[in-house]
Amino acid sequence: MLGLAAALAALAFDQAHKFWMLNIFDVAARPPMSLAPFLDIVLSWNYGVSYSLFPAHETITRLALLTMQGAIIAGLAIWMVRTQSRATAVALGLIIGGALGNAADRITRGAVADFFYLHTSLPVGPLANYVFNLADVFITAGVALLVIEGFFLPQERRAKT
Repeated sequence: MLGLAAALAALAFDQAHKFWMLNIFDVAARPPMSLAPFLDIVLSWNYGVSYSLFPAHETITRLALLTMQGAIIAGLAIWMVRTQSRATAVALGLIIGGALGNAADRITRGAVADFFYLHTSLPVGPLANYVFNLADVFITAGVALLVIEGFFLPQERRAKT
């Protein structure tokens, strides 16, 4: 139940934020806005996966991407239902909720709406330029929680968390 609550909360926050940014704040009609020297608010449509890899502009490629995304979400959901660890359940719920949020965009808008542009002039690899949304934040937080749990919680305590 905890994982399901995390998934539903992540999905709801992501979709509410996207609705607000697109329909009320009207980010499409605004120029990029600087929040910090390394972070701007922009509108970027992502037709692919991370870093716009494997762009899916046609219906058939979008369906293929959604099918693959659905299979991954189903696998994570099975893992979430079977886990005895509350931390794992929450982590997987965050990942599932974020993935569902991006899938909902792909279904309803044809692409994923991204708003936060993280940038630097430093040669730091792929994070030198990265555009993301709240769904991506939830996915990253879920993965980070899984890593933290895996490295820092002894096996005996994982079932109790």
